[in-house]
Amino acid sequence: MKTLKDISVGSTVAVKKLHGEGAVKRRIMDMGITKGTDVFIRKVAPLGDPVEITVRGYELSLRKADAQMIEVM
Repeated sequence: MKTLKDISVGSTVAVKKLHGEGAVKRRIMDMGITKGTDVFIRKVAPLGDPVEITVRGYELSLRKADAQMIEVM
């Protein structure tokens, strides 16, 4: 299983599945990250937190723990 955290900077990937449940999953979905959405990795902080992404034209920051819950193709 490859997650958003494992993807290199400058890559665009499609979301395959969201893991997790409850408030965490809802927060990710509220950002517009759902199955089939294309995500572009803009920048990753030196220690891996946060991961900066572009989704549907919006620039967002994700915690490393949240990025691990997003399975990608």
